[in-house]
Amino acid sequence: MSVRVRFAPSPTGFLHIGGLRTALYNYLFARHHAGAFVLRIEDTDQSRYVEEAEADIIRSLEWAGIEIDEGPNRPGNVGPYRQSERKAMYHEYARQLIDNDFAYYAFDTSEEIDEMRERLKASGNPSPKYDSITRQSMKNSLTLPKDEVERRLADGDEYVVRLKVPRRETVKFEDLIRGIVSFETAGLDDQVLLKSDGMPTYHLANVVDDHTMGITHVIRGEEWLSSAPKHMLLYKALGWEAPTMAHLPLIMSPSGGKLSKRKAESEGIPVNTKEYISGNYEPEALVNFLAYLGWSPGDDSEIHDMEELCELFTLDRVSKGGAVFNHKKLMWYNEHYIKHTSLEDLLPRVKALAEHAGFDVKSDKYLTEVLQLLHERVSKVDEFVAMGSFFFEAPKEYDEKALKKWNEQSGDFVSMYKLKIEAFSEEDFVASNLKSALEETVAENEVGFGKVMMPVRIATTGQGFGPDLFPALALIGKEEVLSRMDTALEKLSD
Repeated sequence: MSVRVRFAPSPTGFLHIGGLRTALYNYLFARHHAGAFVLRIEDTDQSRYVEEAEADIIRSLEWAGIEIDEGPNRPGNVGPYRQSERKAMYHEYARQLIDNDFAYYAFDTSEEIDEMRERLKASGNPSPKYDSITRQSMKNSLTLPKDEVERRLADGDEYVVRLKVPRRETVKFEDLIRGIVSFETAGLDDQVLLKSDGMPTYHLANVVDDHTMGITHVIRGEEWLSSAPKHMLLYKALGWEAPTMAHLPLIMSPSGGKLSKRKAESEGIPVNTKEYISGNYEPEALVNFLAYLGWSPGDDSEIHDMEELCELFTLDRVSKGGAVFNHKKLMWYNEHYIKHTSLEDLLPRVKALAEHAGFDVKSDKYLTEVLQLLHERVSKVDEFVAMGSFFFEAPKEYDEKALKKWNEQSGDFVSMYKLKIEAFSEEDFVASNLKSALEETVAENEVGFGKVMMPVRIATTGQGFGPDLFPALALIGKEEVLSRMDTALEKLSD
């Protein structure tokens, strides 16, 4: 049987970084086995539906290089690919479960369920559930006379359909990551399968869709492991063979615990994929980083493109334990991919960012020289603009940290250096001559190199760091460099 996997997000918000990793692992597994990657939109929770979420999910996957074989935007022969459009199918299978005594109608109001829970808590049950015991005292098709059930249904009384979980049974299955997993049904509630609005819950829709879409492997987050026994009971009740399961480890916060939105924000970690897109991260870097967030190929290699990851990826090398999201490591990957991107490919991207920021980039030739000076120093493509802003305009202000190194002698050193380079012709205003002039200033004043170079850098770039200063000054040009020095001497003089 050919491998078919699915990524099945809910359109209740933008695609979380953990969701992108789940999609990536499914995609790598599918491609490794020459199988199909299916996108299914699980939009049964209409109260939390976000209109632009589906488009964000598709855009995010495409940005990351994850190709959708079947989905809402690429229909195959097992659609529709949105659960809201498959409602009739869920009702059909819910009815089959009821007819075969694996599910039942429940007419209890929310108030009656709350009363049951409060009553059981008062009698010493700390976590009461609607289960094989409590169902006997509730209003459902197992306790009400058949004619009353039929009357309630005919009258349009509100109801839900619940799974009839057996009282004492062991549910076992083999997980490709966790090995043999075992649950006792005594700890399970009679899960709602169809809600009162007629929409299915995750559990029924998930099982029906995975079976009818021919899904062979379910690769999903660890948080769904506790739902797996209910799904196994449903597969058995419907007479279907369950797909192979694999539950992925959690993504952990650097400070400990699951990487929640709150923790991510407090630690400066972008939480949604759209933030990585708008933040100008390299998609190849994020993919490479996420692939290693819970998996490794078993050697010391760290850099792999998507094609190589597809060849290498196997579920037996996915760890059971949580993987810590190390943002510094992600930036290391990003820096690697920037450094290995040609200036020719970087040029249009940086040009667009610089022009969006309101800078005049002068010419492609000039901008290419800027890129060349900064290429080894940036970690993200937008840093070409942030770090290189002084190439496009004179500094409007001076870095506060750098100014701590500006003292009473700094202005004198800048003035001395300025006198030397003023004498250069335009043709002689080159990096080697500019460096020699600074070395002469250093020697004449018998000070360290940095004592002169730092004030010159501050005066001409506004920064205390940056690319090689002398080629940068040569590129900016004599007239502009001298003008900036004059401005700095005026602004920074006591």
